Amino acid sequence: MAPTGYGGRVEGLHAVAAAAAAGRVRRLWVEEGRRNRPETAAIVDRVGSDRVLVVPDLRSLAETEAPQGVVADCEPILPARLDDLAGPGAGLVVLDHVEDPHNVGAVARSALASGMTGMVISSRRAAPLSAAAFKSATGALETLPVAVVASIPEALSRLKSRDLWIVGLRAGATTSLFGLALLTEPVAVVVGAEGSGLSALVEKRCDVLASIPMASETESLNASVAAALACFEVMRVRSEASGPP
Repeated sequence: MAPTGYGGRVEGLHAVAAAAAAGRVRRLWVEEGRRNRPETAAIVDRVGSDRVLVVPDLRSLAETEAPQGVVADCEPILPARLDDLAGPGAGLVVLDHVEDPHNVGAVARSALASGMTGMVISSRRAAPLSAAAFKSATGALETLPVAVVASIPEALSRLKSRDLWIVGLRAGATTSLFGLALLTEPVAVVVGAEGSGLSALVEKRCDVLASIPMASETESLNASVAAALACFEVMRVRSEASGPP
């Protein structure tokens, strides 16, 4: 069976502009009161007026609370193959059943900005790559390769068989993520679900459990914040290891 695509519905100015730039927009709905704003007009020009419908109010069409005057029906993006993400220099962020689509989108944005090479998410008990995720990602999901898998533990086992190190983020772990030398190697950083963190089976698949140092005792960080810190730490460690250009 062919893999199901994602990103068929995109909302919000940045997300729709990115989908339009990728040539994915099949139909664009524009709110009448925003039609002549420069940022909206630019999207309309790129999509082509023959694919645009101007409507008085978008609220009945939108999935998100603030579509910013644009909703797009798009050609879906096909998921990446997990094995294709496991090459030399891989830097993956794996989401262990993160349930908030805004967090998923924010993680994708941080992953792309920090030079990570892909993201892995679950097709079960996790947030879908919905309009809300695309809106939070502000275009990152158009270019960041994403593998959608049935089982995160099985995916981690496959990545380990391809010589990736698996680093799980867990509050209170004695090993610090900061300065972790193996981040220079092909690596997958695993971020747990909001509240519950990593599942027991996922923890068993990890080579290292690492924590993000904090100045004082507090509740664990938001999943997208933890992922952002981890992604940029991978970039920092690799940059230091490679030395000056």
